[in-house]
Amino acid sequence: MASRSDTRGKPIRCKAAICRKAGEPLIIEEVELDPPKAWEVRIKILCTTLCHSDVTIWKMNSGAVANKYPRIFGHEAVGVVESVGEHVEEVKERDLVLPVFLSECGECRDCKSPKSNICTKFSNGLIDYMPRDGSGRFRDMNGEAVYHFLCVSSFSEYTVVDLAHVVKISHDFPLDKACLLGCGVSTGLGAAWKVADVEEGSTVAIFGLGTVGLAVAVAAKQRGASKIIGIDLNDQKFEIGKGFGVTDFVNPSTCKDKSVSEVIKEMTDGGADYCFECIGLASLMADAFNSSRDGWGKTVILGVEMHGAPVALNPYELVRGKIVTGSLFGGIKPKSDIPLFANTYLDKKLDLDGFITHEVGFEDINKAFDYLLEGKSLRCIIRMNHH
Repeated sequence: MASRSDTRGKPIRCKAAICRKAGEPLIIEEVELDPPKAWEVRIKILCTTLCHSDVTIWKMNSGAVANKYPRIFGHEAVGVVESVGEHVEEVKERDLVLPVFLSECGECRDCKSPKSNICTKFSNGLIDYMPRDGSGRFRDMNGEAVYHFLCVSSFSEYTVVDLAHVVKISHDFPLDKACLLGCGVSTGLGAAWKVADVEEGSTVAIFGLGTVGLAVAVAAKQRGASKIIGIDLNDQKFEIGKGFGVTDFVNPSTCKDKSVSEVIKEMTDGGADYCFECIGLASLMADAFNSSRDGWGKTVILGVEMHGAPVALNPYELVRGKIVTGSLFGGIKPKSDIPLFANTYLDKKLDLDGFITHEVGFEDINKAFDYLLEGKSLRCIIRMNHH
């Protein structure tokens, strides 16, 4: 493969893990990647991870997504800037960066407001192409366009990302831990620290002890919560959860004649101060709301309900002061909050080590899918084999 010193402004060929059909194993192929246009950055991916969102979309065999293949998945990653397009001054070649799925333009009303992290300059959907001009940057060796994913597409040795989706971090930060901050872990941290603003002595109930839920536990523990209850159907998650700060555990399938909300109200003397739904099921969102305390209980919805089911809430309980709020990416603004999280880790005030359960080389990327589907993995680090 040619050296990268002479590739600025030119297309490059690199390896990517391409999905050609929903639910089928990814295929390592050579692709051609265009140089970055104005406001864009070409990134050499160093390592990436697999998130549940990747798997959820990968499994979909109906709807708008199903017909849009071939596609390059991946949206939690870290890399170095290989080259930049016109007007890019925020980062330069060789900077260490995270490509992130949520844009932050810094110019729109929402980006300028502390109330929101939903950038309104760019659409934040699945995004099959680059957000500014609606065209793609990847092609396979037959010249066929390859769709992007969540404005990142990190299952490739190189990718092109809009500047609004790039976060610069310190070179001191360990690469494997940096990957974690691209989605799931930051979502949990932000939900507890920014959206709920958990305080010392409070009680917390977390519905779903995957990566997001366990990150909520880490953040709640760091804030000094007195009781952190994990709710999950997998009993093994309690032992795992203890290492992240979970103090108590409820398996809804073993609650017998009581509802999970009744059990949690008994454990917290009237309901948890903060409840977090981290799965994406309407019924669980209702359970979380019903488990929160009258008067001030706050329920934060982090899971994305993919079935379109409505959430049933009792209006009387809302009148009694309960709050329910949704949150995308834990309410964080990527360019300002992710570097803060990184510094908190470097200051040894945040433990991220437990989230990494496996590691594979890029050629074994399908093993990462197996580990996650078998329930064995939180985050599997996928290291690129650049030569």
